[in-house]
Amino acid sequence: MKTARQNAIIEIISGEDVETQNQLLEKLRDRGIKSTQATLSRDIKDLRLVKELSGGRYRYALPNQVGTEAHNERLAKIFRECVVSCDTAMNIIVLKTLPGLAMAASSALDGMDIPSLVGTVAGDDTLFMAMRDVKSADAFCGEIRKLFQ
Repeated sequence: MKTARQNAIIEIISGEDVETQNQLLEKLRDRGIKSTQATLSRDIKDLRLVKELSGGRYRYALPNQVGTEAHNERLAKIFRECVVSCDTAMNIIVLKTLPGLAMAASSALDGMDIPSLVGTVAGDDTLFMAMRDVKSADAFCGEIRKLFQ
């Protein structure tokens, strides 16, 4: 069931622009696949889907399959275009993004191999990152701030 649902998700986003989870749920239902929003969110995370700019609008897409260097360039671009500010509170990093883009930033971070990152939680325009320690949080936030310069 999970594999069939995830294959359908890949097929849907590969063939048409899907901007929201609600649109994706509707398209799955049109194919006779029932799902909840929570299950769909887990599928999006498992598939490491990203939101990319296409025709002036953001849509779900499969992650870039090319090498690590291209992936890092893409991540840097996502952060330059969507992250507004970065601050720390002990070992927690708070990233402010443009409206609607915190989940894309969170997904990109979750897909990276960051040993000091414990986990992320994203809202609409705010992302919380739990780091293992204060030093890691300060260092990572410093790297993010360099992208703004």
